[in-house]
Amino acid sequence: MTTTDPTLRDDVVAGMRDIPDFPINGVVFKDFTPLLLDAALRDRIVADTVQRQRGRVDVVAGIEARGFILGAMIAHELGVGFVPVRKEGKLPSAVHSLSYALEYGTATLEIHQDAVSNGERVLVVDDVLATGGTLAATCQLVEQCGASVAAIELVLEIGELGGRDKLQGYDVHSLVII
Repeated sequence: MTTTDPTLRDDVVAGMRDIPDFPINGVVFKDFTPLLLDAALRDRIVADTVQRQRGRVDVVAGIEARGFILGAMIAHELGVGFVPVRKEGKLPSAVHSLSYALEYGTATLEIHQDAVSNGERVLVVDDVLATGGTLAATCQLVEQCGASVAAIELVLEIGELGGRDKLQGYDVHSLVII
């Protein structure tokens, strides 16, 4: 499925900004935060995902940190629960944990072991797909809990980094691919 809002992609591209050399030299960070300041645009992004996913998911998992923002809003609109997928050491109960490679280092993600139930359909939400390590790790964590990944929703995909290749077999939707 694609967006039903014909100008949404162009508006998202116009609303994002590039931050050179962040978090390290040579990386151009795609800053999503200006989209959050524009309430109307932010709401259109959420509505776009909600129209595509309504009735298809039981819970939304948002990836720290920007995936929390959109994920919680999407979960609210869908009337389903929200699960935070966090960086190592941030969750207080028993967790599943997975380390993975980033485009500029390594990281570890965690999810509470009881965050989702066996057989639940989970929508994974994040802002940007770059090399795919974070999203692939999140999908594996959801599956370790016994749930299935119903879909992955993103605002931006950096196509030249090949992150989608790590997500073979998943329903991936990127609002904008550059």
